[in-house]
Amino acid sequence: MIPLRDTIPSARFPIINLTLIALNTLCFLHELSLGDGLQGFIQTFGLVPARFHNGGAAEIGSLVSSMFLHSSWLHLLGNMLFLYIFGDNVEDRLGHLRYVCFYLLCGAAAGVAQTYALPGSLLPMIGASGAIAGVTGAYFLFFPTARVVTLVPIFFFFQIIEIPAVVFLLFWFLMQLMYGMVTISAAGEVVGGVAWWAHIGGFLFGMIAAPLLAPPKPARAGRVQGLSWRD
Repeated sequence: MIPLRDTIPSARFPIINLTLIALNTLCFLHELSLGDGLQGFIQTFGLVPARFHNGGAAEIGSLVSSMFLHSSWLHLLGNMLFLYIFGDNVEDRLGHLRYVCFYLLCGAAAGVAQTYALPGSLLPMIGASGAIAGVTGAYFLFFPTARVVTLVPIFFFFQIIEIPAVVFLLFWFLMQLMYGMVTISAAGEVVGGVAWWAHIGGFLFGMIAAPLLAPPKPARAGRVQGLSWRD
């Protein structure tokens, strides 16, 4: 299933969300310019679980740097599509500054989750998907009545249908959990090169952290038949 858009417009311009998309894109363009030096760059700035557990504080920076790197155009575009669709509403709910902090915290928590799931892995973890999973976890809580316009393959055809956000995101999370359980029995290797436990950890952290960071909803005042009301 490929999400195309959601049905809830944001009330304010999502400057932070668009900036994050731009930064991820610029970092990937820099990767493309490295040529033969790309592998060394990924090894240096990616999050390597085994190195993280052995390096201590020296490896904290890789929790942040790794979330702005991607392995291919498909990897980048898939992540940025999810961020574009779900991030603007979460930024709207949290506010710009809180959203920046929330995004980075989700990415860091996702990275830590992956390192503890597969502590002996030497494969560098890169990508924004852990942070974006946290964003979707917040969306899951904040916008339960939203609907996601989704491209769904049905046999040999594609259909565009609206799926409740809670159903779309719950299905996505359960898929991550299923594949994550497979990696536990895979002798420390990341099956298919995907950091499933980063997705799981990011989503759960987002669900926990978002309500703690969210400001109270502003009360709206008005009059109905001469009586004051607030909600």
